[in-house]
Amino acid sequence: MTTLGQYVPGASLVHRMPAITKLAILVVVLLAMAIGVREPWQLVPAAAVTAAAYALSRIGPRAALRQLRPALWMLLFVGAFQWLFTSWQRALVVVGVLGLSVAWAALVSLTTRVLDMLDAIHRLLGPFRRFGVNTDRVGLVLAMTIRCIPLISGLVADVTEARKARGLGFSIRALAVPVVIGALRTADAMGEALAARGVDD
Repeated sequence: MTTLGQYVPGASLVHRMPAITKLAILVVVLLAMAIGVREPWQLVPAAAVTAAAYALSRIGPRAALRQLRPALWMLLFVGAFQWLFTSWQRALVVVGVLGLSVAWAALVSLTTRVLDMLDAIHRLLGPFRRFGVNTDRVGLVLAMTIRCIPLISGLVADVTEARKARGLGFSIRALAVPVVIGALRTADAMGEALAARGVDD
């Protein structure tokens, strides 16, 4: 069972912070890292701030590192691509910024109830109603997206454990095929459930 993106109850300052404030801080931090981190040494203060935010939220290091595990293969692939076509410095910066971005997004998910997050997004999208934006549907899509992140991560973990139990080596095709099939079955079940509730009307 994966804990990626699942709310961890707590009474820390970060937990008690309004969801809309945390989303605003997340956007500012991601933009600051994307624009400001250009050299490998600049990852050090960025990582220190990230560690301080997790310490303030009282999220343990084990739970924090668990958030990066599903993104590990993507980070390795991006890093290898950047190293091959640019330089190791650029690869380190790109992987570092991506990893820290995942950590910040996970921190918001770990310390914010889904309903609170969706309520904040609903309020932020309020002014767009006059332009015909259906904020209820946008909220539903976001809720399903948030829910599907741990589901897909769990599928990957289950397939990986099953292959290890059978003594089979690592294979991208052998991993991707059952994960894709499982994801499609889950999506089909979700679609039927939503249709039965009249959501597609």
